[in-house]
Amino acid sequence: MTLPIDELLKIRTLPTVEGATLVLAFSGWMDGGDVSTGTVERLVDLLKARPFAEIDPEPFYIYNFPGPMEVATLFRPQVEVAGGLVKKIKMPQNRFFCHEAGNLILFIGKEPNLHWRNFGRCIFELADRVGVEQILFVGSFGGSVPHTREPRLFVSCTNAGILAEMERFGLRPSDYKGPGSFTNYLMASAASEGIAMTSLVAEIPGYLQGVNPLCIAAVTRQLAKILQLSLDSDALRSASTEWELQVSSIVEQDAELTQEVRRLEEEYDNELLRSEAEEA
Repeated sequence: MTLPIDELLKIRTLPTVEGATLVLAFSGWMDGGDVSTGTVERLVDLLKARPFAEIDPEPFYIYNFPGPMEVATLFRPQVEVAGGLVKKIKMPQNRFFCHEAGNLILFIGKEPNLHWRNFGRCIFELADRVGVEQILFVGSFGGSVPHTREPRLFVSCTNAGILAEMERFGLRPSDYKGPGSFTNYLMASAASEGIAMTSLVAEIPGYLQGVNPLCIAAVTRQLAKILQLSLDSDALRSASTEWELQVSSIVEQDAELTQEVRRLEEEYDNELLRSEAEEA
């Protein structure tokens, strides 16, 4: 089913950029700790990027998913009712922002449930109209990194040249086989669209739930290096330091979890030492 592109993609004004980079973030799959959406939201905020386009969410999402409540809850929009009055309902949004001084386009959206091909057409069409030369996705997954250490960062690319460039930033090449994401679909389609694409994924603590400011700050700093952006490092550091102290205080109250975190720290540090020895 092919949907009319002009009904799906709404561009209010075209930004003035040249050879731009499009950075993508999706909620849902590969957004553990809100690292995908949180990182790009942080960039939008720090760079004061302005919204200029959006993708109509209506054809792409399932709201009334049949099944048990714990499954259906994942699909339904969030609402807020206070004192008998409906205050707000949060429907999916897919918005593009631009930071013209940095030749940067930023996208924050929700991974589509339906019509991946049409959603992909919207992204590639916008990239073509704006003059985007490369696409970069940022995401995360829960792994064996302790909350007291920087997240490990993995990269996959559509060509070997970009992969070599990304490895210079200390990123590790990804190895994965399993269920795919919409980002995987985009990367598989990028070559035929004539555009390069990179996926940067952070391994974050698998034993924690909720927003992870430390990992968001770490990935934001890494993106700033890759994209050659000047950001306020103090603003990145303050929230993550406070969060780490709070989590450590909670962990210390659980002897079993404390022991597990110490084991993960030892494994993390030993691996780092081995890597440094191999590079020496």
